[in-house]
Amino acid sequence: MSPNKLVQFLGKPASEFTRADIVKYCVENNIEFINFHYCGWDGKLKTLNFVIQSREHLENILAAGERVDGSSLFPFVEAGKSDLYVIPKYRTAFVNPFSEIPSVDILCSFFNRDGEPFESSPEYVLKKAHDAFKEVTGLQMEAMGELEYYVVAEEDDLYPVADQKGYHESSPFNKFTEFRVEAMKLIAQAGGNIKYGHSEVGNFTQDGKIYEQNEIEFLPVNIEQAADQLVVAKWIMRQLAYAYGVNLTFAPKITPGKAGSGMHVHSRFTRNGESVMTRNGELTDECKKAIAGYMVAGTSLPAFGNPHPLSFMRLVPHQEAPTSLCWSFSNRSALVRVPLGWTKKVDMAAIVNPLEKSRNEDFSSKQTFEWRAADGFADTYLLMAALCCAARHGFERPDALEIADKTYVGLGVNIHDASNAAIQSALEQLPASCVEAAGELQKDREIYTSKGVFSDAVVDFYIKHLTAFNDSTLRSELEKDLPRLSRFVEECINNG
Repeated sequence: MSPNKLVQFLGKPASEFTRADIVKYCVENNIEFINFHYCGWDGKLKTLNFVIQSREHLENILAAGERVDGSSLFPFVEAGKSDLYVIPKYRTAFVNPFSEIPSVDILCSFFNRDGEPFESSPEYVLKKAHDAFKEVTGLQMEAMGELEYYVVAEEDDLYPVADQKGYHESSPFNKFTEFRVEAMKLIAQAGGNIKYGHSEVGNFTQDGKIYEQNEIEFLPVNIEQAADQLVVAKWIMRQLAYAYGVNLTFAPKITPGKAGSGMHVHSRFTRNGESVMTRNGELTDECKKAIAGYMVAGTSLPAFGNPHPLSFMRLVPHQEAPTSLCWSFSNRSALVRVPLGWTKKVDMAAIVNPLEKSRNEDFSSKQTFEWRAADGFADTYLLMAALCCAARHGFERPDALEIADKTYVGLGVNIHDASNAAIQSALEQLPASCVEAAGELQKDREIYTSKGVFSDAVVDFYIKHLTAFNDSTLRSELEKDLPRLSRFVEECINNG
């Protein structure tokens, strides 16, 4: 039942695709183009098009890859030694859903002139992070992303929704249901493991335009695959928005007082394919150690998850965005939320449907925990790599369980409520600007550079990049000057 056309045709999962499989599909389905995709330093998907000349030519493309100008993709690569190879990852192949010419698209990895993985490629940094995590813990890290976004279009007066009351609205109150459903279909055909989609709380009108917030959420998969899926999904969603004649933005904040858009990342850990998140209905020590790692690295993770001044316009109290380093169950004011996880063995489906015999199935493998600070301006690969490093750090610390206990806040405790001011004051706070985040990254750099995951050069470049925003007071300035904020958002709305 896979929506991926290559999976349907070849009768095997994408993880088992070989070069011969890709060639077979292209030959028997009259594919005319192969398109390579890869991410540069700006996190956006790049494209290299090949018109297939012959079977021999196709096999050569798939085997040898091609050269690209690394200095145009990565600002720290010198022009004098800028050539890089891009080599296709066969498991990522999918049929291009937009091209009128039959085309197969494939994600690529970067290699240097010596045939070695390019050390500073964000995609390879993530691979190194996951390898180090597996080496230290004996576990595999899985992840799932939540893509929140706004569709911006001409104002529609029919079936209005009350301001900031759009959560899970149906059509016709939700104006872009059709867009969201079509996006989900195309992402699934491209290999994305989608959990669901829905309208989100944010909706407002401004300057004759409607801003409508929606979300597409994924299922947990290998963390490297999760990052691949998110970058392809963002590319598809923008392509589709262009076809619809609307704008789509992952901007973390558009205007004060309205819901911002995050890119929450859920984590799950497995051993031999089995979840280790819960035991007897309680979180395991493995789970708590990883959460502790997120708490220790909590002030520096925004350097990767919130790499733009607009990101910190979103991280303010009373907007369901975190500001304090803490974790909790089902609490959207916490930095790390442990959502409902089916830990109580109650067959709710049998209760709702009396004709069903109760089976008391165990759904606890669905348990995850959620990092709530990140947004869609983040480089997806570097964010996932940083989270992986932070989780590993939790396993490496002998005091991890004590840290988890210290940073836990009770179920139902709203950190932003005035009655809980004492609790909030006892907790460490997230940085309020890119400049602050850069400083925190400098303090925590060993979490990311240990075991050779992030190179010092990449960390130094990122610190320099963030510091250059010089935004220490920008948030307070923009909140007091809405016209200036509007101009700033307009300039930055299609970043990421």
